[in-house]
Amino acid sequence: MRNKNVQMSLFDTYSDVCSAMEDNKPKFLTLLEEHIDFKTLMPGAFYWAFYRHFGRPRDYPLEGFMKFCVLQKTIGIEKDSTLLTILKMSRELREFCGFEKVPDASKITRFKQDFVVYIQKVFENLVEITEPICREIDVKKADYLIYDTTGIEAYVAENNPKFLNSKLNQAKKMSKKNPELKPHALAYSLMPETAAANPFVKQQYINGHFCYAHKAGILTNGIGIIRGISFFDEDFKRRHPEVISKKTDNPELDKEIGDSVSLRPVLSDFFETHPSFSYKTFLGDSAFDTYDHYAMLRDEFHFDRAAIPLNQRNSLFSKQGADFDSNGTPLCPMSTS
Repeated sequence: MRNKNVQMSLFDTYSDVCSAMEDNKPKFLTLLEEHIDFKTLMPGAFYWAFYRHFGRPRDYPLEGFMKFCVLQKTIGIEKDSTLLTILKMSRELREFCGFEKVPDASKITRFKQDFVVYIQKVFENLVEITEPICREIDVKKADYLIYDTTGIEAYVAENNPKFLNSKLNQAKKMSKKNPELKPHALAYSLMPETAAANPFVKQQYINGHFCYAHKAGILTNGIGIIRGISFFDEDFKRRHPEVISKKTDNPELDKEIGDSVSLRPVLSDFFETHPSFSYKTFLGDSAFDTYDHYAMLRDEFHFDRAAIPLNQRNSLFSKQGADFDSNGTPLCPMSTS
């Protein structure tokens, strides 16, 4: 009769653990490796620029840096150093990225700064690949194009609440000498235009509060999948000088002007990058409620519908009011009929 009691050695236990780690790779990494070919996503110019910049031999492959960026955003880790620490403790993640050894944080930073233009090209390739997938998921919602502006706050001293409080205290002292001065409006005027550490991080009024951020326009479809991102940086302003607006003492007005003026150049760049794309319905907030925008969306960008809330601050709307038909559709106040 065979003995059922088999003595397990430490070597057998170690072998079983190693086998489990090799064969039972996390499902998320397995799906990424099976369904995403990073080599096909990156244009040939990206490879040429990367290997020309770093030369040969090279310790870290281009695909490894891109996989690192994808992994960082998917997991939701903000700091590069945090993910690098995780890579040191996880052989599976190192193998997924193709790193024989973990790179320094400075190499990740230089990669993102030196090749930002090519990283954008990779994103645009992803948009092309995922567009038919979105249409298969929900053809109606995928036919919506939604536009809005946002700000990506930067890690600068000006975003510290103490910075605004110091300006407000300074404004209150000045208002004591001159009661006609409004402390909050004065504090807004005392704040610098840009952050001291980075001149491209500019003062914004976003979601009801002051901050220093990179302002950008975001295009999404009805499913919520991002289709386009346009940063309003110096390069964008050189290509579209009409977006530059004079700063006023009204932060809400500054934000509205930025949103309204940015619509045409953002849509123009998007459809120039993706000439085969077309959408039937445009969705936007009340900042785009102007007669010129409705005509532009219909004639230049060939939308069938534009769903935009009425702007209560519109001068014609506030003075003349708005009449509605039996279906609740607003009638043009300039119409004589």
